[in-house]
Amino acid sequence: MFTSSVKQLLDALGPSSLRLIAAPRGGDALVSGTLIHEPRAPLPRLNGALLLAVGTRPARPQAEELVRRAAEAGFAGVVVKRYGEPVTELAAVAEAAGAALLSADEDLTWQQLDALVSSALSAIARTGPGAAGPDTGDLFALANAIAGTVGGATAIEDPHQRILAYSTLGGQPIDEDRRQGILGLHVPYAPVNEEQYRLLARTNGVCRFPAEPGGLARMAVAVRAGGELLGSLWVVDADDDLGEDAERALDNAAHIAALHLLRARTAHDLARRQRGDLLRRVLEDPASATVVAPQLGMRPDASAVVAAFLITSDDPEGVVAARAALQLTDLVSLHCEAHYGRHGCALIGGTVYALLPAGSPGAAHRKLITDIASRARRALRVPVRAALGSVVTGLRAAARSRDDADAVLRALASREEDDPGAPDVATIDDVRPSVALAELAELSTLMPRLSEGAGPVIRAHDRTHGTSYGDTLLAYFASGGDISTTARRLNVHPNTCRYRLGRAEDLFGLTLGDADARLFLWLQLRLTR
Repeated sequence: MFTSSVKQLLDALGPSSLRLIAAPRGGDALVSGTLIHEPRAPLPRLNGALLLAVGTRPARPQAEELVRRAAEAGFAGVVVKRYGEPVTELAAVAEAAGAALLSADEDLTWQQLDALVSSALSAIARTGPGAAGPDTGDLFALANAIAGTVGGATAIEDPHQRILAYSTLGGQPIDEDRRQGILGLHVPYAPVNEEQYRLLARTNGVCRFPAEPGGLARMAVAVRAGGELLGSLWVVDADDDLGEDAERALDNAAHIAALHLLRARTAHDLARRQRGDLLRRVLEDPASATVVAPQLGMRPDASAVVAAFLITSDDPEGVVAARAALQLTDLVSLHCEAHYGRHGCALIGGTVYALLPAGSPGAAHRKLITDIASRARRALRVPVRAALGSVVTGLRAAARSRDDADAVLRALASREEDDPGAPDVATIDDVRPSVALAELAELSTLMPRLSEGAGPVIRAHDRTHGTSYGDTLLAYFASGGDISTTARRLNVHPNTCRYRLGRAEDLFGLTLGDADARLFLWLQLRLTR
């Protein structure tokens, strides 16, 4: 069992996750774990545990009773979410009962908080006695410290092969992979990467990797907190002569790095959620653009474009789809950050939106969303559609780009109904005619003349008699009036095609030689397809 004091735990997690409201023992109470509260279940006796008070409103009498019962059962403290309610009276109850009272970030789910606390307790324990609360400051300083101790240029990576920090000590050789990784802050792709990272993830201890052609040998170790992989440390072994002492030093460094990475991740997750909130704000309230833009690292008048990603599921409200949507949000945010740094990424109504600067060419945006969708399908094993809205000038118009992205997603869904093999990534320019026709169809109730004339009559006749005059006419128009092409489209004999067209003219009084009549009929048939 891992233990630490309340103060050490807060130092490890940082104030973004937990805040101390009341501390009868000055933060020295020992924490040994967590328990998620079940309102209808009796409290077990758990000395030193933190009680996560799910569903408890801090300003209500039930909260005060829960704190008293938790203190009697030996809990070190109780964690609540404030949701704007006062906690003064509850803090006084906690002080009197001898239990710590903490408030959790409202954006964190209880399961996430449970995992964070468990990981932090494990990481604190692994740093050894007397070192439970190390300074978790600059990751670059940590990389330099490891490089000096182990004896080679060092890089600190997250589980997605992003380079979080690297050493800058002079006199330590590096190779081209290291240079490219530093430039892009991401490990360059190599065929051996996948197997190396798989081996690293399942190994407890230091792994050695021989030099690849044109490169240098490396030592690496996974950084874990409990059973959770937080990242890895990589050290260049230029002369392939770093011995057992270097291995032990690198293994010890992984224990120390766990708290640094845990705290860095906690702060990063909070910043990501805040940027998501900013994006929601600018999409729903364009007037906020002036205030929001600097916090997203953009100018209010900067050109931008909204990308949208959607998981297509038979049960979009189901648990599996909801979990996949959260994972997709993290994946989209991760890749957009790698390309553009700070930006907004948010899950709104099941769709993941990302606000991208439009300074780069449109082809770069398209390549990015295509790559993200492809990676998401492989990683999450779910179908994903991706769309790119129009480029707008100024964040005040970001909502319009979002509307365009939503329209693209609808157009992709419509095309897939007709052709299961249709592309699932598109920009507004790719589908603009389809989007315009869909909008026109929505306006047809305001334009009565669109529902008058031959088009609706033909559709009604086809439904009643099982004929296909409407589809035949649409194929004829799409073929430029060429009978042979029309027949191939419909997979029928040209004479059958001629008969149907002649019969349609007789039945419905059509004048196919009139350009305006053809256009109007095509529009009616197309909108009622």
